[in-house]
Amino acid sequence: MKKFEPIYNGLSAAFVICVLSALTFDSSIGVWLIFSFGSSVLIVFVFHDSEFAKAKNIFFGHLVSIIIGIFFNQYMGVSAVSLGLSVGLCVTVMMYLKIIHPPAAANPIIALFADVSYDFILFPVVSGSIVLIVLSSFINRTVLGRKPSNLIKRSKYLKLRRKKSKQNRES
Repeated sequence: MKKFEPIYNGLSAAFVICVLSALTFDSSIGVWLIFSFGSSVLIVFVFHDSEFAKAKNIFFGHLVSIIIGIFFNQYMGVSAVSLGLSVGLCVTVMMYLKIIHPPAAANPIIALFADVSYDFILFPVVSGSIVLIVLSSFINRTVLGRKPSNLIKRSKYLKLRRKKSKQNRES
């Protein structure tokens, strides 16, 4: 780890949350920030090369999970059962759709406790996710000099290695 990397990551996360907060407090458009974005910025800066930090995972993970949370809020209300089932369904759907973003699993809890409606999908979830993705991509690539991940290449390489290893064991 580089000596100042934790400081750069912390400042980058602070900047993104400050922008979302300023948009929330200083614009008349609406709310741009939700609690789960705090852990999203940790993932995009500290674990920037992980699968969880991909733009599609951030956007669709937050989107799917807030829809699930609002659905449960509208039809079941807050209860131990609705909280558990909504988070469980959120995790299941993210896994099936291959859009896993761990902070998004908190969105059903947010939706149920805050008693939000479908308007919450556009502001703050969609709008905030887009700002978070754009700013973090810009900061990671230009300011911090990080290249987009080669996870796909690594994944294919590991699958090929496992296949060869399996063939060698069978021989």
